[in-house]
Amino acid sequence: MLIDSSGLSKVKDSVTKQIFFGNEPTAELIAILSVYFVQGILGLARLAVSFFLKDELLLSPVQVSALLGVVALPWMVKPLFGFISDGLPIFGYRRRPYLVLSGILGAISWVSLATIVHTSWAAALAIALGSLSVAVSDVIVDSLVVERARAESVAHVGSLQSLCWGASSFGGLITAYFSGLLLEHFTTRTVFWITASFPLIVSGVAWLIAESPVSKDGDNTNLLTVKHQLQQLRQAFAQKSIWLPTAFIFIWQATPTADAAFFFFSTNELHFEPEFLGRVRLVTSLASLIGVWIFQRFLKTVSFRLIFGWSTVISTVLGMTMLLLVTHTNRALGIDDHWFSLGDNLVLTVMGQIAYMPVLVLSARLCPPGVEATLFALLMSVFNLAGMVSYEVGAIIMHWLGITETNFDSLWLLVLITNLSTLLPLPFLQWLPSDDTDNETSVLLPDSANSQVSNLVPE
Repeated sequence: MLIDSSGLSKVKDSVTKQIFFGNEPTAELIAILSVYFVQGILGLARLAVSFFLKDELLLSPVQVSALLGVVALPWMVKPLFGFISDGLPIFGYRRRPYLVLSGILGAISWVSLATIVHTSWAAALAIALGSLSVAVSDVIVDSLVVERARAESVAHVGSLQSLCWGASSFGGLITAYFSGLLLEHFTTRTVFWITASFPLIVSGVAWLIAESPVSKDGDNTNLLTVKHQLQQLRQAFAQKSIWLPTAFIFIWQATPTADAAFFFFSTNELHFEPEFLGRVRLVTSLASLIGVWIFQRFLKTVSFRLIFGWSTVISTVLGMTMLLLVTHTNRALGIDDHWFSLGDNLVLTVMGQIAYMPVLVLSARLCPPGVEATLFALLMSVFNLAGMVSYEVGAIIMHWLGITETNFDSLWLLVLITNLSTLLPLPFLQWLPSDDTDNETSVLLPDSANSQVSNLVPE
């Protein structure tokens, strides 16, 4: 059967729209997806940063853990960038110039790491600058997504957010394995040079954003809008129904972490090579997608309290299996360190993602009309602040236990403490909403420290 040119064109348009989840593949949409893709692909340098801090700057696990808290600072004030963008246009534009600037800042950050950074303070500043770059670009594209999402039909609700999240995840998957493989053949500074090119993509696609310059009257309107948003935010956080769940999320995320100590243990004690660590990152990236699928398929209508309660208990029990690795008991059981680490990371990441998804859903649900994007960003800032507390408290405990780059005698105790501490939020489950009839909420934005920030800091 022959198909005429008009019919072929319709088929192509239909296939294209299916690929883009029903969204028209405009130049602006391509630009938005490119920014999210870059956020994911920046994970290429994640392992390089870890080895750079450990082997070239000779930092201890305590110092690395403390540094992780510092570099997350830009994400804690993320709503501020939104207010600045809305209230202070550059040359009459609120979106394009900030995207261009964020890309330039990101490139400067990675070039600095590749060339002039030789101290821990300089490294913290450079990595924080890269974190600032991603935070600013994320705020801008989030606002664009919110604006476009308002025009979505009922049939396509949530499709744009899913598309953006998929672009970021795709970038992360591409670089997960190569982040380790590159270190087998190149130096960390060479990897930084390669990574420096990606933020410039953000600066380039910024010109594809369809934006009209604002007038002076528009400037005044923007300032009034920002003032009104601040008033609405203050009113929102005065409600117990908002600040109590937010406090729970903070406590849940702020429990201490042993990530930095595990990185040193895996490279120094277990002698894991960069290529294998890249393989672990690939497995955990896939496990995150599995966790999201399980949540969407089976758990999205389940009570918040039930999900948080059981996921916390199960994650704590499963987390205790790390004791087998740090005490080398797995070897006595005939399980190789590599296979044990892969399996453990797979299961724990799936559980972690299942526990994390309700945070996004709950945060979206808490947002009152009129300040959805701003309050959502603010809630995520609270989440990121808790993440900083988690790393800093972890650093303090490591210091108390005397854990260094060569001494892991007390690592089993650190595993015990960090795992048991995850049970601390359980007495506060009553702070979560009890009415879960509308738990099936579309997540507003693919935002969190768990994705973008984690790509910028060591494991």
